[in-house]
Amino acid sequence: MPEILVVVAIIVFVLSKWVNILKEYERAVIFRLGRVLREPKGPGLIFVLWPIDRMVRVSLRVVVHDIPPQDVITRDNVSVKVNAVVYFRVMNPVKSVIEVENYIYATSQLAQTTLRSVLGEVELDELLSQREKLNVKLQSIIDQHSDPWGVKVTMVEVKHVDLPQEMQRAMARQAEAEREKRAKIIHAEGELQASKKLAEAAAVMSQDPVTVQLRYLQTLTEISTENSSTIVFPVPLKMFEKLTGN
Repeated sequence: MPEILVVVAIIVFVLSKWVNILKEYERAVIFRLGRVLREPKGPGLIFVLWPIDRMVRVSLRVVVHDIPPQDVITRDNVSVKVNAVVYFRVMNPVKSVIEVENYIYATSQLAQTTLRSVLGEVELDELLSQREKLNVKLQSIIDQHSDPWGVKVTMVEVKHVDLPQEMQRAMARQAEAEREKRAKIIHAEGELQASKKLAEAAAVMSQDPVTVQLRYLQTLTEISTENSSTIVFPVPLKMFEKLTGN
């Protein structure tokens, strides 16, 4: 009886090693006597001939990795802290196991290095205004280097750019000066348009002297509506010319 229990226990143990169930997003890379099989197994029920075979589980789901803040010096010598997020997944389970020791750690380090290298080649204004273009460039470079590992980088997004306080104040002053410049330009354009309209009105009024008198009466009416005791009388300049004899 004890011998039968021992045999049953051994059989159960061997079957537990041989029979494996993989989830839909998992694949099994099999090493048979140290040599990897060409095709991974799974998903579902698979048999692993332990101890001849050794199985390595690989997940095919998208990995979302947060790149820690990196100190970057832009091309115009501005020091900023930039962090990003990279999305990648395993496309070839066999390569992800035999070509690199830890594909998640390797992709993370590659992303950090590429982030510092690419952003160090651009100016601060480009980093702030053309982020989508930089995301595409980062994704292309990281994906090119991770492809031999069987890893596909699907997207890279720059999350946050932390500027020094001095640079923030300088940019605020620059924005304020830019707004003042636009206000002065708009005011000057308004003065130019007003002067053109006044010149056109003067040309029209000069054709008929009665027009000046009508305008004078209209002005007196506007002043009287404001309950003002001030009355303005226009005096022709020609009258002074006669008095001075010029």
